[in-house]
Amino acid sequence: MRFVVLAIVLAFPLFDLYVTTRFARWSGVPLWVWLVVPALGGMFLLRNERLEFRARTVAALHGEQAGLRGLLDSGRKVLAGMLFIIPGLLTDAIALMLLALPINQRGIFDPLPAGVGRASALRRESLDVD
Repeated sequence: MRFVVLAIVLAFPLFDLYVTTRFARWSGVPLWVWLVVPALGGMFLLRNERLEFRARTVAALHGEQAGLRGLLDSGRKVLAGMLFIIPGLLTDAIALMLLALPINQRGIFDPLPAGVGRASALRRESLDVD
């Protein structure tokens, strides 16, 4: 069973490159465009997320933002950036779906910043509605 999983994991990049070359031939866009442009986007995303992660960590330490939310959002972006760097259309599509997930949406049951009680936040929301 381990060898089957290993074979699937090792065959996926080859299948992804095959799909990319077929799509490049069908669309008429050169193959290097389908391989280089997403890789550059992935490197830009990783570089940008490195800077944002520092700011989110400082905000979480000061109690301005929930720590787990920032960590989850950063992990999602880092994984998407690595998937963009791996050559192939299928990994790019997975990375785009990962970036499109509505993980970082604010809701009523979300954790509040430190120092803010649930009752005062609910009272403030009820005043905003009226």
